[in-house]
Amino acid sequence: MRYARILPLIGNKGLEKIQKSHVTIFGIGGVGGTAALALARMGIGKISIYDLDVVEETNLNRQVVADITTIGKMKVDVLESKIQEINPNCTVFKYSKKVTIEDIEMIEVGECDFYIDALDDVNGKVALIKRAYFDKIPLISSMGAGNRFDPTKVLISDIFKTEGDPLAKLIRSELRKLGVKKQVVVWSKEDPIKNTTRTPSSSVFVPN
Repeated sequence: MRYARILPLIGNKGLEKIQKSHVTIFGIGGVGGTAALALARMGIGKISIYDLDVVEETNLNRQVVADITTIGKMKVDVLESKIQEINPNCTVFKYSKKVTIEDIEMIEVGECDFYIDALDDVNGKVALIKRAYFDKIPLISSMGAGNRFDPTKVLISDIFKTEGDPLAKLIRSELRKLGVKKQVVVWSKEDPIKNTTRTPSSSVFVPN
């Protein structure tokens, strides 16, 4: 039975709620892609995914969309297939595009049960958090994971309680200007490992 291992944890009512739920994920790289497949395995009813990128060889070390057969393919297409292979009952809405401020402003309150911010664009993250805060839209936002390796130091807390995360610091500053006073985020308390290259290092243990 597909959900035999889940039912003792969440019960029939919990599973039914998940199966009726719709989650939107902005960005399906290391964080967003992993979240999408986890939701599919839990029995989610609908998933909307946004990403403009194609799978690259450098994604092989950490992204669920990446294997030797998917290099060069659109990430949304690959992820849709993987979701369907796991959970054929899940409806996938895919958008092969860069998420814009206009997209965020067009979100209709109540059209989706939960949003996941896995964007790598600061302006997009700030706009999404602002919209979620003032319109009471349920959202969790991922902060910086580059140059980190220890999964035991990954935490979930309010963004204003984060420390040692340059991305979170920048976003906190922008949110204060906008009057945003809270936002749940995933972040790492691990000090970033020194990297001599421009591209942040990353691994499957703390993907970005």
